[in-house]
Parts: sequence; C-alpha cells; structure tokens
Amino acid sequence: MQVIFNMLKNIVIFALCFLPVLSFANDCVKYKQTPSINVNSPIYKKNIIQSNEQMDKFHGNVIATLVEDYDIAVDIFSTPGGYCVVLKSVDALIGYNDFSVKIDGSHKSGSCSYNAVLNHEDKHINAYLSVMDDLGMDINSSIFNAADSIMPIFVSSRDDIDFAVEEINYEMRQHPELILMKQKINAAQEIRNKRVDQNEDNHELKSCL
Repeated sequence: MQVIFNMLKNIVIFALCFLPVLSFANDCVKYKQTPSINVNSPIYKKNIIQSNEQMDKFHGNVIATLVEDYDIAVDIFSTPGGYCVVLKSVDALIGYNDFSVKIDGSHKSGSCSYNAVLNHEDKHINAYLSVMDDLGMDINSSIFNAADSIMPIFVSSRDDIDFAVEEINYEMRQHPELILMKQKINAAQEIRNKRVDQNEDNHELKSCL
C-alpha cells in the first residue's frame, strides 16, 4: 500500500511541476497566425550521358531528381514564462531540378538515331514536368494545410528557440499532407511515363536505321 501511495505522490508532483509549462504553452495559442505560403519550381538542367554499357537501342533512360525544400520564417513573442515561437511563412521549392538522360553509346552524338532517341526521352522529361504543372493547385493546398496546422511552440529560454524552429521544420516535412502529396506526384509521373512508352512506335528511330 505504501509503495502505491509513493507512486501516486510522485505522479502528482510530476504533474504539478509541468502545470506551469502547460499553462504557458496554452498562452501561446493566441499568437497562432495563418502562415503565408510561397511555392516555386526549381530551374532544371538536362545532362546527356552516352553509356558504354549495353542499353536498349530504341530507348534511353531518364533519371529525374525531385527536390523538396522548405524555408520557414517564425515570429517570436515574449511571455512571462518564456517565449512563443510561431510559424509566420513558408517558402517552398518543389519540383524536378535535374534530368540525367542516358543513351546507348552506339548512337553517335548529333546523328539521326541519337536525335530520335533523345526526342523520345524529352517526352519523358515533359511527362515529369506536366505532373508538376497539373498538380500545382493540389501542391499549394497541401503545403498550406500542413503549415497552417502547426501550432506555436513554447520555450522557457531564448537558448531553446533554435530547437523550436527545428521542431517546426520537422513537423512541416513529416506532415501527412506532404507525404501524401509526394505519393501523388510519384504515382502520376509513373502513369504518364508508361503512357509515353505505350504510345511510342519508334517510327522516327526506325527511319534512321
């Protein structure tokens, strides 16, 4: 019985110790604001690589790099018990910034067959880019919803403000809306790239051979 009593006493003491912190955290809610969102797409570059390894002569290969970067700004409000760190704005950079195109080395640069294969791979690049264009409104909405859901964070010391900013950044990147957004992007680009290959009859390349 005494053991149980001591355990209950410790729990009560623990709770009482944290009541002020919880109270200060609740005080931060009033500083919650609707964050401004700015979404941009990166400028992409295309690298063409002629592979020494044997490849499908009718098709090259495109490796697309999707970047997703969030630059957040916060407001800091002083309270009697510490500071409230509040998400103010998000500058998002999302899209494809690099396309590496591999072409079989047997196609000499500038030749008819080289250009035919390159034209086909350009269709794949356009498929990737079209996904970002068509999902633009959904992407903006997902980023806004994620940012708007993040509540102010209370810290008792100015030294902990950087930690709070890191926590906000982490919550932003791990938000379910953004995870779902990336899944939609990946699914859409896969479907469109398959469609490119299904619709390709290789007429241009065959005319070169």
